[in-house]
Amino acid sequence: MNPIAALERLGHATLGSLALVGRMTIFALSAFSHILRPPFYPREIAMALLNIGWLSLPVVGLTAIFTGGALALQIYAGGSRFNAESVVPQIVAIGMVRELGPVLVGLMIAARVTSSIAAEIATMKVTEQIDALVTLSTHPVKYLIAPRVLAALVMVPFLVGVGDVIGIAGGYAVGVQNLGFNAAAYLQNTVDFLEMRDVVSSLAKGAAFGVIAALMGCYYGMESGRGAQGVGRATKGSVEAAAILILAANFVLTGVFFSL
Repeated sequence: MNPIAALERLGHATLGSLALVGRMTIFALSAFSHILRPPFYPREIAMALLNIGWLSLPVVGLTAIFTGGALALQIYAGGSRFNAESVVPQIVAIGMVRELGPVLVGLMIAARVTSSIAAEIATMKVTEQIDALVTLSTHPVKYLIAPRVLAALVMVPFLVGVGDVIGIAGGYAVGVQNLGFNAAAYLQNTVDFLEMRDVVSSLAKGAAFGVIAALMGCYYGMESGRGAQGVGRATKGSVEAAAILILAANFVLTGVFFSL
């Protein structure tokens, strides 16, 4: 391949990526500015809170309880090689609260909520409902995006907290029923080992992941192409972008909270 042509392709790809980051940043700033300014739409906010929060509880709970139980089994099996089986309660607690709880909840929200938001808004665009909102002097960002971003900012930390508790409970159930731990000692070790900054970091990650998930669903929905293929591409792209950004944000936030 011609080296000049290769450099041109690299340059186009780099400029395209930077342009995408710029558009997403402007979109996010616009969404947050509309959250803070009236008019507000309580019904849309309530529906978003219900869809993002309450209706996500089953998948979050099931994911957390099985992860906590599997984590306890893995730590016990690994610790037995070094006569360190007693650390199961502590490692399950810190693993769920610091890392697995927020990340798995974030990815579940990306799979369930981001895809739903992207498909819904993209379909509205295809059927010209967004154009109708503009005709009725209703700002699409104010009506469609701000309520969803606000709901995700509020509800995903709540889901992360619930997931942390359920995950630790899953590890407790396996530890007591299958691995022979004393119930009171298990709970005491869990409480003694966790620190306030572990909980704060978990909830802060939840807030960041929720905003990312909602913004990606809204952005790709608003930017979707026409037709069924456009809706499909928007849905797929939103989930991919949300998952990658959540994992990247997790790395950055972990470094901020716990000093690499």
